[in-house]
Amino acid sequence: MKKNPIYLKVKDHSVSGEEFELVQNQTYGFLETTPQPKEEKLFEYYKTEDYISHTDAKRNVLEKVYHFVRNISLKRKLKLIDSFSSTQKTLLDIGCGTGDFLQIAQQNNWQVSGIEPNQQAREIANTKTNHAVYTTEQLQEFKKNSFDVITLWHVLEHLPNLQDQVAVFKSLLKENGTLIIAVPNYKSFDAAHYKNVWAALDVPRHLWHFNQDSIAALFASEKMKVVKTLPMKFDAYYVSLLSEKYKTGFMNPFKAFWYGFVSNCKARRSGEYSSLIYVIKNH
Repeated sequence: MKKNPIYLKVKDHSVSGEEFELVQNQTYGFLETTPQPKEEKLFEYYKTEDYISHTDAKRNVLEKVYHFVRNISLKRKLKLIDSFSSTQKTLLDIGCGTGDFLQIAQQNNWQVSGIEPNQQAREIANTKTNHAVYTTEQLQEFKKNSFDVITLWHVLEHLPNLQDQVAVFKSLLKENGTLIIAVPNYKSFDAAHYKNVWAALDVPRHLWHFNQDSIAALFASEKMKVVKTLPMKFDAYYVSLLSEKYKTGFMNPFKAFWYGFVSNCKARRSGEYSSLIYVIKNH
């Protein structure tokens, strides 16, 4: 059997220092991290105090930038889900981290639930949401057709058994519900510039690497359609900052800002922003 060609070889810069290959999935067109850690071993690659979404720490410049950007993006996310809300306003946020998005949604009259596999992050989230956050295993306990909106903010790329996960999301949505997915875009300018040190590859925690065509194809397989695509412009700057660190060992803010700026400028024509939000509906 012919092997899929290697798209790129990438090092895990955060935890293990191991090298992985990215190969193209022939069915949907996304890139797969190879070899993929076994599911029971995957958590070991998250064992670092530097994994920002699992902590509320602000110990250094990168963490402070992350939290500054997150506070701005929370309001934009709320505005987005409000545009799809019904009278009941039920929200499921998968991979909710420390629960900030759920908290702001709850404060704005949403009935919220969250899924977070990391125990430390889940405990923090539960203090903010009156214990509305559950383990991954508890996802199957939710009734079908329960939610008006399901969100995954930079989470889909982390999930094993991708096709099965997409089917679960579809089953949990109400008939006219909305699925909102945010993922990095490997067709962006900053991805092309930084190549194998592009921080948004983040192997092996990111098992899959998407572009617009592969997202459309993946969800079409479950009779779902991308109805809108929105940019996440801050991501180009943040990812470039971290990429500079991987590339040179120094977080060069001037170079990072420049390449983030160029990436966003080019994306105004091409639509290929560093990260994209996909609004997805049933056919």
